[in-house]
Formats: sequence, structure tokens, C-alpha cells
Amino acid sequence: MRTLFAWLLLVLISPVTLATEFHVSVSGNDANAGTAEKPFKTISAAALVAQPGDVVTVHQGVYRELVNPPRGGESDAKRIIYQAAPGEKVAIKGSEVVKGWEKVQNDTWKAVVPNRLFGSFNPYQELIRGDWFNPKGREHHRGAVYLNGDWLIEATKLDEVLAPAGTAPAWLNQAGGEYLLNVAWLQPANMARVPANSFTAKHGTQNAPCSEGGECVGFILHGHWVKYEKVDFGQNANQLEIRAASASRGGVIEVRLDAPDGELVGSCPVPNTGDWQSWESFKVGIKPVSGVRTLCLAFKGSSFAPAAEETLLWYAQVDGENTTIWAQFKGVDPNEQLVEINVRRAVFYPSQTNRDYITVRGFTLCQAATQWAPPTSEQIAVIGTNWSKGWIIENNTIRHSVCSGIALGKHGDEFDNTSADTAEGYVKTIERALARGWNKDTIGGHVVRNNHIAFCEQTGIVGSMGCSFSTVTGNTIHDIHLRQLFTGAEMAGIKFHGAIDVEIRGNHIYRTCLGTWLDWMAQGARVTGNLYHDNQSFDLF
Repeated sequence: MRTLFAWLLLVLISPVTLATEFHVSVSGNDANAGTAEKPFKTISAAALVAQPGDVVTVHQGVYRELVNPPRGGESDAKRIIYQAAPGEKVAIKGSEVVKGWEKVQNDTWKAVVPNRLFGSFNPYQELIRGDWFNPKGREHHRGAVYLNGDWLIEATKLDEVLAPAGTAPAWLNQAGGEYLLNVAWLQPANMARVPANSFTAKHGTQNAPCSEGGECVGFILHGHWVKYEKVDFGQNANQLEIRAASASRGGVIEVRLDAPDGELVGSCPVPNTGDWQSWESFKVGIKPVSGVRTLCLAFKGSSFAPAAEETLLWYAQVDGENTTIWAQFKGVDPNEQLVEINVRRAVFYPSQTNRDYITVRGFTLCQAATQWAPPTSEQIAVIGTNWSKGWIIENNTIRHSVCSGIALGKHGDEFDNTSADTAEGYVKTIERALARGWNKDTIGGHVVRNNHIAFCEQTGIVGSMGCSFSTVTGNTIHDIHLRQLFTGAEMAGIKFHGAIDVEIRGNHIYRTCLGTWLDWMAQGARVTGNLYHDNQSFDLF
């Protein structure tokens, strides 16, 4: 009895560490204690004091900051949680509002922004660059301009943005200027095969050698067509077989009678087949056609990007004091609308590695000047884990990233973007990762679930080795790399290197350049129960 009493007394007088809930409100003050009655004003202020086991609850409003958590949790049971207050809409943005626009001419307005707004990082000076990146012959900056939440497209020179809105530059078109596919032959059901190069008229296209003999029709762009006269369909042909190949996103072959804009009798989507000479036969159902007819194949890009004439442009120049931005605002006064510009390189990202066991839930995270994220560089996105373990990223809306939405990525070092686009360079990256403690006990094992990820121009979710042992479930990912202003080898709804023992389950992935791409080192990865549709090339590669 005496022993039991002593134990109870020890429990009562021992210091007990209780979890603290800190509160943040747009009406708060960072000098406050962070209580519900006296909340902080910024999430960053709460992050400075939050300890393992604590919760940071953020109340309704827009927070324009980069949250750089100085510490993580200790374990899955003692993590630091950042959450939007239940039932409240909370946005963390990498942008700032710009007013003071002056009309220049046509639909073009100008704003002069002091460089002090950007601090040491000005996204209008920073180019998108890195391993496996192809700029398609022009410069791309990490800045962006948004009108009421929708982003404009960067022009290549001032003259383009001074033109009336809808005056599309030559480089801007729906198909992104990429070759679509090659065609070797076509054949109506049970009738004679028609060599593709036997056309009687054409617009665009060029003939090219065919690995299966003879020549194919190649160098096909959006809007090109070929015409064949005296094609014998026999009696009520309801199928046309087309032999085609593509090493790009592919395209759509419209089957039309008499003219390139004639009656549409069928449509044949052609995906990426692996190479320009990797031929596949596509059997297209068509409306019944009889007799000898004139047939046209009209080629369309598979892009979901908006029509060039519907886009608005912006352009920026930076000097020692100011950043001047010209932008097209068709039919509106930007001073009476919400106009925002990218300012920060991310929205939620630790500057140091090994900030483990952090939960981020319930936010809208958007409008960040993110960098290109190849597997051989530090991968920074709107939100990223930076070579840590055990994060949970759930129930967020993540959108409008110049490159990537979520990064489960590689650490940064002096060797970033020095691989010369080679497998050998990536092997060195693996060796350095092992030296930095890459194993199941210390890196990866993240949970990414039930997020809505959209409007990212490289990837929805990217990871290189830092993604290992993670689960990605229940996310909706769409509108990824649809503007196609640049290209490269790192674009997809989900793009992982080192996806060891990763589970990708129950996601809805659509309207992307490629659904899920598991690159080098995917041992033990499981992809199951996902819904893919309307992706421009492969659903899973």
C-alpha cells in the first residue's frame, strides 16, 4: 500500500508535457501568445513555437507567406499538425496582390513593382532550368500573373503583350508545336490497303522512311491533313484500320469524307507508342461508307490547352530598383479585379532536411514560383517535404504551380542539375543519397491522401528517392502540363524516381500529359484501383 501511494504521488508531482493548440487568425498579432483569444497573425509565428505533439489551427482567410517549419515531430504519434480550422476556408498563397495598374494601349496595362517586395528572390529574374528540361527555344521565368485566380501566359517579348488580346504569337498554338504522329497505311475493312504516302493532296506533313518498308507520312502538326481519292470501301464498311506510331503525346486522326472539313465519320486517338517507328494498328469504328469515295485524314493535337486566341499574355523587365510587368486584361480594369503575381518559391517547405512527422491538412495552397524538379536536384514544390520522413499531406487543394504541386523529394547539394541528362549522373545521385542517410527508417514513408491537385505545369506530385515507402491515395489530379510551353522528361500527374514499395491507390487522374510515370527504381511499387481518363499519352508508364 505504501508503495502504491508513493507511485501515485510521483505521478502527481512529475512534470507532464501536454500538447498545445496554437491559433492563427488574419486579425491576430504575432506578439500574442497564440491562444484562441489572442491568436498569432502568421502561420510562421506559430511554427516557431510549435513543438512535437502540438497543433497549429489556422482560421479563415488568406495568408501570404512561405511557412518554413523549424522543427518536426518525434514520431507518428507525436507529430506537429498544421490544420485549417474545421469548416473554415484557409488559403496560403505564394503571391501578392498588385494594384496601381496603368493603361498602356489596346488591352495592355502596366504595373511597376519595387524589387523590395521580392527580397532576395525575384521570380521574374529566375529562369526555369535544369536537367532534362527543354525550353523549346525560349526563356521561361518562374513568375506568373493571375487575374481572378486564372493565370496568364508569359510572352517572349514586349511587342507580343502590347498587341490586342487574342493576337496569338506564332509559338503559341493548341498542340504546343510538337509533332504528333506518323502514319504508314490505312485500310477499309476487307478492302485493299492504301499506303499513307499515296495521297493526292495535303496540307503540311512530310514523307519519311518507314521501318516496315517504303515511306510513311510524318512531321505531322496540329491542323495538317492528307487527302486520298478513289478509296474503295466496298459495301457498308464500318471500320478503318490505320497503322500509326508516335514518340510524342500523340494526337487524333479525324476520318472525313471529301474534304478536310467534310463529314466526320470516325475519330482515331493515337497515343505515344514508344517511338516514331514503333508501329501499332488502330481499328476505328466509322459510320457505314460504301463505294469509291474521297477520304481525308485531318490531324488534331490532343492538347486540352485553351485556344491561342483566348489566352492573355504578360511580360516583365527587371532593373536595379523595380520590376515592371505588362499584362493583357481584356475588357476589365485590373485595379477593380483581383490581380496577383508570384513572389515566393513555395508555400510550405522546410529549408532544412529531416523535419520529420509533420501533418498539413485542409488548406488551399497555391500560386508559387516553383523550380524545375528533376530527380537530380532538390525538388521544391508548392508544398514539399525536403528529405524528411513521415509527413501526412491530406485534404488540401493544391493548384497553380509553375512546375510541381507536391514534392516528396531529393535533398539539395552542389551537384544539383549536373547530371548532363544521363543515367550515370543519376547513379551518382543515388550514391550521394545513401551517404545522406537514405533508408526506410529515416527518409520517405509519407502519406499523401485526399488532395485536389491541379494546374501544375510539370507534375502534380513529384519525388526522387524521398518518395520511397510512401502511400498516395484518394487524390484527384488533373490539368497537369497542359499549356505545354516547355517540355522535357519529367512531366506527369505523378512522376517518381525511386518509388520503392510505394502504393498508389484509388486516385482519379485525368487531363494530364501522362497519368503516372514510375521511372528508375520502382521495385515493389503497387499501382491499383486508380481511375485514369483523358490523358494525352499513357495512363501508366
